[in-house]
Amino acid sequence: MRTIGVSLKMYFSHDRTLRWCAEVAEIARRHPALRDGAAELFVLPSFTALSPVLERCRNSSVAVGAQDLFWEDAGAFTGEVSGSVLHEMGCRYVEVGHAERRRLFGEDDSTVAAKTAAALRNGLVPVLCLGEEQAHGVDDAVRTCRQQLDSALRTAREAGVLGPVTVAYEPQWAIGAAEPADPAFIGAVCGELREALAADPASAGSRVIYGGSAKPGLLSALGDSADGLFLGRFAHESAALERILDEVAELDGALS
Repeated sequence: MRTIGVSLKMYFSHDRTLRWCAEVAEIARRHPALRDGAAELFVLPSFTALSPVLERCRNSSVAVGAQDLFWEDAGAFTGEVSGSVLHEMGCRYVEVGHAERRRLFGEDDSTVAAKTAAALRNGLVPVLCLGEEQAHGVDDAVRTCRQQLDSALRTAREAGVLGPVTVAYEPQWAIGAAEPADPAFIGAVCGELREALAADPASAGSRVIYGGSAKPGLLSALGDSADGLFLGRFAHESAALERILDEVAELDGALS
């Protein structure tokens, strides 16, 4: 099974978000990749759209999640949203540790670890974003990502709240670029991250997907070297997302 995720960031208006999600839910209801279990799909809209998006995705195979959460479950934290509320609403995923959160809002490793633990203890699958800042060799990328992974899971391990995570390998130098990283490079890093997760029985069921200018055609180039894609602007047209689901179906022999 391939995991396909889409973060809408803050690109869409409220109305466009709802229209896009309705289109995607309709695609999901009829597409063989999702209908036959070759793929799973999640979408991460803005906080303000979560409730109506959950309603529009009801009775489809589209899972819904949030783009962030707070590390505490309740309290005097003005403007924040807790994992407990997200779970109560029906969210299944939540994004944690994106490079933009680190760069623009000063989130450090301890913040990412606290948010990862908050997601897991509230029954949410963290979409844990990892990636090196500069383009160097595979060994440097693996070393950085392994360190980030261990750091992000440390608080959850200490609290005994581990579970499956979806690791989104997003090299920061590829985010917003014209092209993604080289498929062989992506596959090498994702393979190392898969091994790291497989070594911990508490993380059974985890996935490693690639983001960073991911677009139609990349999944075919990657083959089985990654568990899926984490999409941004290249999925802003629902037809582009459908083409990626077509790729999944073709790779799994669901289309003739």
